[in-house]
Amino acid sequence: MPHIIVKLWSGKDEVKKQKLADGIKQLTVEILGTPESSISVAFEEFSPEEWPLLVYGPDILDKEDTLYVKPGYLPEIFKK
Repeated sequence: MPHIIVKLWSGKDEVKKQKLADGIKQLTVEILGTPESSISVAFEEFSPEEWPLLVYGPDILDKEDTLYVKPGYLPEIFKK
């Protein structure tokens, strides 16, 4: 505990993803006091075309009450 999933557009190189994962792990240890051995970090990559329906809708719009940082954009598909 915890298992942290980072969802992002595909195309980031492995060095950047590893650096981000290491930073997330370190901050989790510092802020939550969680032992390093209890932390896992995964990446799920999506194309820009997939993002609105597979991530923005279900993970951002539908779970807005769970967000601690909200994005400053709204995909065209959700604009009325």
